[in-house]
Amino acid sequence: MTGGAAPLRLFLIAGEPSGDLLGARLMAALKRGADRPVQFLGIGGERMVAEGLEPLFPMAELSLFGVFELLPRLPRLIRRLNQTVAAIRDGMPDAVITIDAPGFTFRVGRRLRQSRHPVRAVPLIHYVAPTVWAWRPERARKIAAFLDHLLVLLPFEPPWFEREGLATTFVGHPIVEAGADCGDGAGFRRRHGIAADAPVIAVLPGSRTTELRRLLPDFGGALQHLAPRYPGLVAVVPTLSHLAATVRAVAAEWAVPMVVTEGDAEKYDAFAAATVALAASGTVALELALARLPAVIAYRMNPLTVALYRRLIHTKYANLVNIMLDRPLVPELIQEECRPERLAAAVAGLLDDPQARQAQVDGLAAVGGWLGAGGTPPSERAAGTVWRLALASKR
Repeated sequence: MTGGAAPLRLFLIAGEPSGDLLGARLMAALKRGADRPVQFLGIGGERMVAEGLEPLFPMAELSLFGVFELLPRLPRLIRRLNQTVAAIRDGMPDAVITIDAPGFTFRVGRRLRQSRHPVRAVPLIHYVAPTVWAWRPERARKIAAFLDHLLVLLPFEPPWFEREGLATTFVGHPIVEAGADCGDGAGFRRRHGIAADAPVIAVLPGSRTTELRRLLPDFGGALQHLAPRYPGLVAVVPTLSHLAATVRAVAAEWAVPMVVTEGDAEKYDAFAAATVALAASGTVALELALARLPAVIAYRMNPLTVALYRRLIHTKYANLVNIMLDRPLVPELIQEECRPERLAAAVAGLLDDPQARQAQVDGLAAVGGWLGAGGTPPSERAAGTVWRLALASKR
């Protein structure tokens, strides 16, 4: 690092755990490639704070999902929006990097771009494209009006935005550098006293408190159905540290022995130890795909939110693996179908049939390549683009 170079000041905003992970890896990559000091300000979770972020307020205040979950907290979110815009204007960073959470981050971006303050010239970079290929394709044109650059995770996404004049870079999906395919299953079983021949189900109810509240009862009910059929069945529940107490309290009532773990290393070891998984729809479904762990995907939302989304969404599947394959390789039980007896039947179909498990494993083989595995890690690709745009703004 060149001691005399002017520090680079970056304002980052993440609004949920997956964005916190993306932001932390981006920050680490930026520091590795730095030729000068880097100062990180903004909003993020524990991972970004560990990498040096000076937080404006807790990220948990933004971790909401669904229209009707949002409404009661709208006044507080508006105050946080105003606070964030003011902090960026006062700090005049070299670039603003927003990470997913479009309901909040895009409002920040529009406010900055429409301002008469000099902050309107600060580069606005967004990481993770809105899924315009699934619903509301007109969003591509709308975000092109205020963003300077978009970093996307999937190789088929750039054309959707480039045709609207928005510079877009495919960087790859961050899970390919997470180690999901490198777990130590045997070591996990030894550490937690799980017999080598015991069936193990990885249970992943989501990373938001609203997801836990909606899915844990159904997942626990599914285990109630499975317990008498599979003696020795063990449930392993990887979760985040701030959710672990809630998960342990609920899972203590389950009909099978359970192990609750925290941290990515334990999670990926749990994947390697597991026979099957029962998981919330989301990024974890891609992690399971990279780990080649057969899974059943489920989800529940507020019924009114679902009614709105179903009028807008144009994809046949909820799980990105199925969307990319254009076939239902991984069973999906969404909303009305997310019931204990249906979940148990789907999991039992994988536990009872080695050929069905292998067919799913074989179908997952191409996922890594599609997501950018091999070559430069996604975080390094993203950092290179951020460096270029931020340094150009200093000239």
